[in-house]
Amino acid sequence: MNISSIVVQCKSEHYDQVKEWCETSEICEFHFGDQSKGKIIVTIEGEDVSEEIEKLVKIQQAPYVIAADMMMTYQEDMLDEEIRAMEEAPPAPDWLNDPNTKAEDIVYHGDLKKKL
Repeated sequence: MNISSIVVQCKSEHYDQVKEWCETSEICEFHFGDQSKGKIIVTIEGEDVSEEIEKLVKIQQAPYVIAADMMMTYQEDMLDEEIRAMEEAPPAPDWLNDPNTKAEDIVYHGDLKKKL
């Protein structure tokens, strides 16, 4: 099962029509909207990515919709794979638990200032 959030953009004068379409379409579930900005937040569900894309395209083609873009997605299979990978990953190196390890000896690779 996949669940994704979609931001739908429309003109503020068409907000009510787009909101009603979202609420009655059975394609998505309406959660929040801002009429003054013409933005609506909905979610879609699907058995796989293909089903989600089909629903996204239908939203994009709905009357008065200017744009509809997927923002966040949860993919059940992907989560299971990541959990399995974490469980199979080697434990932290022994030197991290060694009380004789000095902080100044640890090499940090996340600093971009020194790389540019």
